[in-house]
Amino acid sequence: MQRTERENSDTYRILIVASEMYPYAKVGGLADIASALPAALKKMGHDVRVVIPRYRSIDLERWNAGQTLESMGVWMGDRQEWCSVFELTSEAGVPVYLIEHQLYFDRWGLYHDASMHDYDDNPVRFGFFSRAALQVCKDIGFKPDIVHANDWQTALTLAYLKIWHWDDPILGGAAAVITLHNVAYQGIYPLSFYDYLGLGWQNFTEEKFESYKKINFLKGGIYYADVVTAVSPAFAREITQPYGGFGLAPYLGRRGDDLIGILNGIDYALWDPERDPFIPAHFSVHDLEGKRECKRQLQQAFGLPVDDGVALIGAIGRFVEQKGFHLIAQAIEGILRDMHVQFVILGSGEHYLQDYFWNLPGRYSGRVGSYIGFDDGLAHRIEAGCDFFLMPSLFEPCGLNQMYSQRYGTLPIVHATGGLDDTVQNYDEATGQGTGFKFWQPSPQALHYTVGWAISTYYDRPQHIRAMIETAMTQDFSWEKSARHYEAAYARAIRNKQRLDADAG
Repeated sequence: MQRTERENSDTYRILIVASEMYPYAKVGGLADIASALPAALKKMGHDVRVVIPRYRSIDLERWNAGQTLESMGVWMGDRQEWCSVFELTSEAGVPVYLIEHQLYFDRWGLYHDASMHDYDDNPVRFGFFSRAALQVCKDIGFKPDIVHANDWQTALTLAYLKIWHWDDPILGGAAAVITLHNVAYQGIYPLSFYDYLGLGWQNFTEEKFESYKKINFLKGGIYYADVVTAVSPAFAREITQPYGGFGLAPYLGRRGDDLIGILNGIDYALWDPERDPFIPAHFSVHDLEGKRECKRQLQQAFGLPVDDGVALIGAIGRFVEQKGFHLIAQAIEGILRDMHVQFVILGSGEHYLQDYFWNLPGRYSGRVGSYIGFDDGLAHRIEAGCDFFLMPSLFEPCGLNQMYSQRYGTLPIVHATGGLDDTVQNYDEATGQGTGFKFWQPSPQALHYTVGWAISTYYDRPQHIRAMIETAMTQDFSWEKSARHYEAAYARAIRNKQRLDADAG
């Protein structure tokens, strides 16, 4: 169920707990959301604070961070851990607290080492962080109305809130909300970590933490949440079905109206073709000449013939199965053989896909350009310069690039799943309406035919392409719109908690 109107005119005190936040520490889209949502909530008048780990990569001096708590004790199981807390202020004016524990966070990466191997003690690291986030509130005297956790890394924050702090004068009144960004990753770990986590063996049950005799962090967070949000309405529906819930469908299905799909927004301060500092020419829905110049320079940068008339398709992302890059690898040579088209590809990931896309330009000179790695400025230039953006994810809780693409007049070609289905309006040949092209079967054949459909529209019905670009560029994917839905979810969580407290009393 999704609500669109603000349900409570009061402002809230909100603690957002996240394992990453842009621009301080980023691996994926969670970092962008942990930055943009607090900024939008603050703009609406709420007192919002964010807690993240202080990783090695976060330069305290660069961000003008000062020490708030020199020594903070956190009880974990039968022991007390000690850490420090630093504070900085985000560009939007949001206080951000950084938990410094050198043993746990002074490392090469956020979740894994340089060889991409997950740290073996991740359950200890993020169990500690989840409880430490609540301790910050106690030690600085911040009394939240809402504690908002994100994904498995911080799911235990809600468990600690309800198990150990239910009658605390600082934390006892807080309602619990968790946002699911990707249920494929649940934080499932051996039972040997349970004593350290200090969750109480009476709570190691099938409905809470137990999953085939292992600990499931995300499952516990879902159980203790007063409201569960998912990052798009379609994703909220999909995860209650066996094919989309990755084993959690029965537990999510029980939440009923307390499982709410809220589409992520995008930051128009960063993604705006009229003022984007990364692109060579600016443009708007009313004047697309700058987009044509962006296309020419993108072709030149990737060693492709500069040709305004050829259809240019871009793809950006992690080279992993979930993102559908194996489908691109299986389909792209047939597309190049059958269609007059160019490709530019940016990303990294699985080694066999990196090797494939690295070698592809040598075999299709002048037709394909690739960059293995990531370059933020190049990502902006691809969004601005392409005619189409290919996003064939097997599943996609929300996705951001398809929204960026529409803002830049680059029509998405997507597998109709999760947020991709919610945010892209399929092309209607009869009317010329739509904002992109969808396929429903995640297969190389479906991808091939849908790219063909887009390319034929580009050459045979250019007036439809122009109309679609105009519609796409005027879509509202702002965080202000999304934040209003979160505000309604918070109001619902508070009502749910009050009802449960009344029943318990």
